[in-house]
Amino acid sequence: MDCWSPSVAMDDEFEKLVIRMNPPRVTVDNVSSRKATLIKVDSANKRGSLLEVVQVLTDLDLIIRRAYISSDGEWFMDVFHVTDQQGNKLSEDDVAERIQQSLGPRACSFRSLRRSIGVQAATENTTIELTGRDRPGLLSEVFAVLTDLKCNVVAAEVWTHNSRMASVVYITDEATGLPIDNPERLTKIKQLLLYVLMGDRDKRSANTAVSVGSTHKERRLHQMMYADRDYDMEDTECGTSNERRKPLVTVENCTDKGYTVVNLRCPDRPKLLFDTVCTLTDMQYVVYHATIIAEGPEAYQEYYIRHMDGSPVSSEAERQRVINCLEAAIRRRTPEGIRLELCSEDRVGLLSEVTRIFRENGLSVTRAEVTTRGSQAVNVFYVTDASGYSVKSETIEAVRKEIGLTILCVKDDEQSSPPQERGKFSLGNLFRSRSEKFLYNLGLIKSYS
Repeated sequence: MDCWSPSVAMDDEFEKLVIRMNPPRVTVDNVSSRKATLIKVDSANKRGSLLEVVQVLTDLDLIIRRAYISSDGEWFMDVFHVTDQQGNKLSEDDVAERIQQSLGPRACSFRSLRRSIGVQAATENTTIELTGRDRPGLLSEVFAVLTDLKCNVVAAEVWTHNSRMASVVYITDEATGLPIDNPERLTKIKQLLLYVLMGDRDKRSANTAVSVGSTHKERRLHQMMYADRDYDMEDTECGTSNERRKPLVTVENCTDKGYTVVNLRCPDRPKLLFDTVCTLTDMQYVVYHATIIAEGPEAYQEYYIRHMDGSPVSSEAERQRVINCLEAAIRRRTPEGIRLELCSEDRVGLLSEVTRIFRENGLSVTRAEVTTRGSQAVNVFYVTDASGYSVKSETIEAVRKEIGLTILCVKDDEQSSPPQERGKFSLGNLFRSRSEKFLYNLGLIKSYS
């Protein structure tokens, strides 16, 4: 069935015309703040503007310490306080140009820009998307099937949350190093991977998709897990650390202004803002105003949102769904288990062999990042035991000896925990001294004194 409609095409062309007439303006200010570089973006407003900007900043490996968002009406104005990964102000002279090129009229739409940072090039590989019930050894089975089918994995990312797994895998033909585009072969790959995902239990909700095309893998992982409803499945994650890291989210209506106010507090980490904005966008909400503060161990986010039709959250069920979805968006990227880093000469079947050794030693992969840099395989795995608990040190050492002590290393990746709650949580009080003046200037509150 053809889902294209003239109205959708006309809306898309109108957005492109607006951008060509009013290209985004990006300015970089290294003077106003002693601790951070200020990046200011203003442009004609269109659906997804905020997500596009945040996605560009995230893919440039910038850490967003503060942000002030305003996109009410036909124009959006965003100010981001950013640093590099080491916490320093930016020194690159071309950062404004790089951002502007990604958002400007030549890009047409960042969502379809093939050469964008963070987007795997369409002509270099074949994309496989997998979702299904997570279980110990699943990743090993997936990579073993791909090896048997003469596929070479050049990159991949795997997330697990609430007993669900989502993965985006980029493959090439083992013999030629080119994308696989033969329809019959692609159908076979898809079918065999589906059998692996279904196993003995998941007859209904496993899914595979194979295509030759560009994709932003982290953006797709959020969309895939949201579509798989990982946010309302029974939480089977183990360990007390998981509860300590649970985000605190409140959702209340601001009746006099017609907004829904979403407040969020959780331990800060890279890409947190990207994750929450992705989810609000996928849920068809528009962020009109926002204040983001992430200058310590915790992050505070406050959003003023409405539906795309202009209405606020209208029921208790919807309010709870917003809370559940934002919690899931934060937790699905938060790693569980011990971080293992593998660096070695890349070869066909390496991933299949390594994950087989994990499985044989009772390790379960909760998250994985697979990359290839030239001839080197640079991979990160987070592992627990089969029950979701911490792995014994002797088991890790046995695995390292089998794979290679110089190839597989253990990295300390402890996540900070939020302080204990004192009384009822109220993010509005936490924001009061920092953001009320900003919100007062926008006309969203009557007084900040």
